[in-house]
Amino acid sequence: MTIWTRICRASSDMPQDLRGGFPTHWIRSGAGPRQALLIHCSLGHAGGWSGMLAGLDDLLNALAFDLPGHGRSGDWDKRGDLQQVSMGMAVDLLEDQAQGQPVDIIGHSFGGTIALRLAVERPDLVRSLVLIEPVFFAVGLADRPDLKGPYDLHMAAYTAALQAGDMSAAAQAFTSVWGDGRAWDLLPEGQKQAMTKRIHLIAEGAPAIYDDVAGLLSGGKLERIAVPVLLIEGGTSPEYIDAINTALARRIDKSERLAVAGAGHMLPITHPKAAADAVRAFLQRVPVACSAQCGPDMDI
Repeated sequence: MTIWTRICRASSDMPQDLRGGFPTHWIRSGAGPRQALLIHCSLGHAGGWSGMLAGLDDLLNALAFDLPGHGRSGDWDKRGDLQQVSMGMAVDLLEDQAQGQPVDIIGHSFGGTIALRLAVERPDLVRSLVLIEPVFFAVGLADRPDLKGPYDLHMAAYTAALQAGDMSAAAQAFTSVWGDGRAWDLLPEGQKQAMTKRIHLIAEGAPAIYDDVAGLLSGGKLERIAVPVLLIEGGTSPEYIDAINTALARRIDKSERLAVAGAGHMLPITHPKAAADAVRAFLQRVPVACSAQCGPDMDI
């Protein structure tokens, strides 16, 4: 059975309802003592966490939801800021499913930027953060403006295809940079069609990650994050990811970093055991009753 087949099966026959005013589909996994919320990457869906969560079933009682326009959640209707609407869905799920108690938040890529925004705007709901390659380019380029030119060049084929309206070419170019390392021609046809259908959502999320429309860089907001934070990256990922995590680590006092050798941007799927092991080691040092005033190995 392929990874994609397992993901699709894991995402079927699960709840769907309005969350944050948006039609939201979610899945649950595990029966552990720790409540957790997982937020997937762009072009993915909640089932993409299945491999990693298989190694955490005894530790986490996890909830993962499909972002707008992804998986089995509603189609994106351009009702506003994609990141903000996604965060509203997350807040509603937490207030309902976790009774508003703080939980461990795990986010990957664009999902990592939503998790980061949650920690800034709703710290009462966050016990700890695991950010796997969060694509908050605004913070990385703020500290490393010299990377803007190389990054634009790296994304030039995607940008040109998008401007030309060739969604298939745009999806192919995008995944060549941010995919799991497989050539486009080797991907299952259904996966290629799904990514082509959703590729427009990358641009919908751009104002949040490039222009910081949420204002996370202003007023010392990131510096006030007081919960423990684990920043994970792939050992073979682009330099821009290192710049982002370096910039976040500079601003967040209770942060630590970990690189997964041999992994790239899609490490929760390509290296699920390594990702699970990293999350487990981190969370085992964060008390279940941890608040904004405690961190790993600290008494509460």
